[in-house]
Amino acid sequence: MRFGKQLNVTIYSPWKDQYIDYAKLKKLLRESSSTPDSPTHHDEEDQWTEEDESAFVEELINVQLEKVATFQGSTFQRLRDETADIEKRLAPLGVKAAEDGGSSSKKISDEDRKSTLNDALGKLDTITKETNELAKYSRINYTGFLKAAKKHDRKRGQAYRVGPLLRVRLSALPFNTEDYSPLLYRLSAMYSFVRQSLDGKDGSGLTFEETTSADSYTAYKFWVHPENMLEVKTIILRRLPVLVYNPQTSKIADGTQQDPTVTSLYFDDKKFSLYSEKVDHQGEASSLRLRWYGELDDQTEILIEKKVIKDGGESEEQRFPIKPKYVTPFITGDYKMEKAITKLEDRAGKDSNQAIQLRDAVSGIKKFITDTKVEPMIRANYTRTAFEIPGDDRVRISLDTNLAFIREDALDPDRPCREAGDWHRSDIDSTHMEYPFNTIGRGEVNRFPFALLEIKIRGNKNYEWVEDLMNSHLVKEVTRFSKFVHGTSILFEDYVNAFPFWLSIIDTDIRTDPVKAFQEEKERKAQLVAEEQVIGSLFGSKASPIHRGSLRTGGLTMSPVGSPANSQPSEFRRATVDMTRTDAQSKGKGPAIVDDSDDEDDVPTTNPEASGGLRNLFPSFSTSKFAQRHRPLPPGVTKPTYWLKDQGPLRVEAKVWLANQRTFIKWQHVTVLLASLSLGLYNAAGKDNYIARALAVVYTGFAIFAGAWGYGVYMWRAGLIRKRSATDFDNRLGPIVVCGGLAVALVLNFVFKLQVAFAARDNATTPYINDSLVIPHGGEF
Repeated sequence: MRFGKQLNVTIYSPWKDQYIDYAKLKKLLRESSSTPDSPTHHDEEDQWTEEDESAFVEELINVQLEKVATFQGSTFQRLRDETADIEKRLAPLGVKAAEDGGSSSKKISDEDRKSTLNDALGKLDTITKETNELAKYSRINYTGFLKAAKKHDRKRGQAYRVGPLLRVRLSALPFNTEDYSPLLYRLSAMYSFVRQSLDGKDGSGLTFEETTSADSYTAYKFWVHPENMLEVKTIILRRLPVLVYNPQTSKIADGTQQDPTVTSLYFDDKKFSLYSEKVDHQGEASSLRLRWYGELDDQTEILIEKKVIKDGGESEEQRFPIKPKYVTPFITGDYKMEKAITKLEDRAGKDSNQAIQLRDAVSGIKKFITDTKVEPMIRANYTRTAFEIPGDDRVRISLDTNLAFIREDALDPDRPCREAGDWHRSDIDSTHMEYPFNTIGRGEVNRFPFALLEIKIRGNKNYEWVEDLMNSHLVKEVTRFSKFVHGTSILFEDYVNAFPFWLSIIDTDIRTDPVKAFQEEKERKAQLVAEEQVIGSLFGSKASPIHRGSLRTGGLTMSPVGSPANSQPSEFRRATVDMTRTDAQSKGKGPAIVDDSDDEDDVPTTNPEASGGLRNLFPSFSTSKFAQRHRPLPPGVTKPTYWLKDQGPLRVEAKVWLANQRTFIKWQHVTVLLASLSLGLYNAAGKDNYIARALAVVYTGFAIFAGAWGYGVYMWRAGLIRKRSATDFDNRLGPIVVCGGLAVALVLNFVFKLQVAFAARDNATTPYINDSLVIPHGGEF
């Protein structure tokens, strides 16, 4: 479906006048007129003038984009205000109000209470519906702007380009975001409160508990600029070792092994239905991929994986290993893994869990391929560095570098990227082609400019060093980032009608000032406190701390639509990682890297609750290094009088002392020069030349100052060296005084000379006592 038709289908009727006028932009661009093959095409290109370009840019940037951004911002603010109004109306019915007012809550009759709850429920339905519509509105308009700019650059790009300007503007606008989490979190909490209150439960028994399993992972995804990569690795390596890739056996550790190259081959149909499901986040989202490590050969074992993300956020995953020679027969239906299933049944038993899971995975994936008619579309190739303590997987971190996306489709029968009868590109795998894949056509490969950092934390425990890293200026969090979605949106942009929001910042500088990052962290903490105060007033103290730290950009993003009456909705969506290793990994044939979820955990995740410490008592308490430098000491704690670094014998390199002595000698050299100059001037001036003698005295003073200053700085720096001080050793005052004083003395000497010259001209006489040295009443020497 073309984007114009897709836009008309997606429009929400009450807001139909607030959408991008895509037809008008096409008209200004003359999109519907001549084609490149028409005889009038070149004439029309010549007729595109500065006025036409200005009109298009004005309409796109200053009219349409401003209209959409203004409407999105005002609508979002209105929804927040309406949510706050409902919170005020429900506050007297909450647990906190009952605790503070004693029996005051009984003054509200049951009829009024029920009426208030039903009225609030209806308004919550409206707000939730409009919030979901606003998310769709933002996405379809965002795609429309990118499509319009792409059409312009393709048609007029030789002389004018508007794409880079539009991307910069989009990245700075508030509607270019998926972070509706604070609002949806509040709506979800009120839904829970209203639903339980209408069911007749006592306020003291109301709870709003988080049910994160101790075996589930919370995942966060970030981009890392190449300039910050080394520092990020250093921070991680201080706490977690690198998992060494060992393709032979898990009992032999070889530190010389390089990080493995991982290849993921993603499937989709010709309409890119799986991509659309992931981008729109509507209903179930399925994905299918093949994944292997290192080079592809007959001995390589491939994992075929299928994952389904359901409405409530729960995920189902099926996977099994397969050899490369069986991939094509399996896709076409000629091979059904009978041999592998039989071997497993003989070893573990026909009714064992392993045999049942393998049979279900084979049949489920086979049925999915047959029903959806998916085929390989895109390849992601990257080098992975994994960090994890052996035997302790509470924190797992992976860093993907040298990421490249390659087209693997056969959509164009005349020029297919992959042979229609094969499941992968033989030109890459048979020649062992590596990054940066320079021999591949320009339109078939895209090299990602950043590194991908993924942090997974098991259970509800917080780790301060992880929080510091995630909140630092070294990383840029990107919600729901998916390699499959990103690669498809870049390489198949003409085939899809929806783009992920992070696409507009891919060409921007993601580096952040440390102070700005600290301020943003403080704002998140302040917002968290405000949200918890509201929830605490409804549910009491039990609910207050449940979402500490959860209001990150990757936080809650879905809320129940409508008012579910008979079922408990899933208020939180999170990624659950399968802890099961494959048989190949347990036998030592695979890498020692667990990549169960990878980048396809395309569900929002919430930050786990802090288990204790200052974060439970003070949600706004920051642990970043910038905050620690500006934080006052707690009562009863004093600043230490000495540092551990000052203990032990003093060992200073000889060049440090020699550098200090060399500087002192330089100052004494300046002192001798100034003293010699002043002495010579004084002797040559004579007793009647008072100005020259005065300047000689001034130069003598500067010589004394230089000598004293050099000695003082020498002793001061020697003391700093003995104390092992971290203070800066430079001092600019002395050189400035000497240079400035000499400059002033020379200027004064020049002024006096001019005065004497003018006086001599007026008197028409030039009384020289000595032609070269002395001027009566003058100052030259």
